Amino acid sequence: MPVTRRIGPLTLDTLDGLPTDCRSCVAWELDPVRAARAAAAGEAAAEKEAWVSAVLLEWGSCGRIAYVDDQPVGHALYAPPALLPRSAAFPTGPPAADAALLASVEVRPGHGGLGLGRMLVQAVVKDLATRGIRGLEAFGRVGSDGEGGGVGGLSCLVPAGFLLAVGFKTVRPHPRTPRLRLDLRSTVSWRADVEGAIEKLLGSIQPAPVGVRRIGPEPGA
Repeated sequence: MPVTRRIGPLTLDTLDGLPTDCRSCVAWELDPVRAARAAAAGEAAAEKEAWVSAVLLEWGSCGRIAYVDDQPVGHALYAPPALLPRSAAFPTGPPAADAALLASVEVRPGHGGLGLGRMLVQAVVKDLATRGIRGLEAFGRVGSDGEGGGVGGLSCLVPAGFLLAVGFKTVRPHPRTPRLRLDLRSTVSWRADVEGAIEKLLGSIQPAPVGVRRIGPEPGA
């Protein structure tokens, strides 16, 4: 029986489609002090929901969920850097003012090789292109989880190799946390056919040979 793959929006109704560790993680969404307090008080999941609600109202869509046979198996989270306070902690920051920040991409173990990581990035790019946003940036992780490390406990950085494989270019090198960018300006003249624009931008990208890993055990948060 063929596998059915699809990408849907992250909403308050689909928030529980995130992995448990990501659902209760606010490392990106709050400054380190508030994040630590929320975790200690057992309020991180509530803070995550409040953050998603606020971003949906203030800015719009901020995530995508990947489904296989209607089961959530991956996600991407993105927002303006100003709404992701931890982005200020990176030595390769700050992200460009004209770009959204891809905070995390995750495909759960056992679902690699289906092209879901690429599909998630395509869905994010399609959304941003229709909203006139000029770029998508990300802080990549170089090395293993233990070596490439996050910043101040943030372990969900997307592997830099995956970002390069799906079309990002390095804009500020770093041995562990380079900043990369996917320029969306070339899609502006193709607004009438966004699907075609995304295919032209990303169509030649091959799925990563293995599943996208989380910024900890897997890319996500």
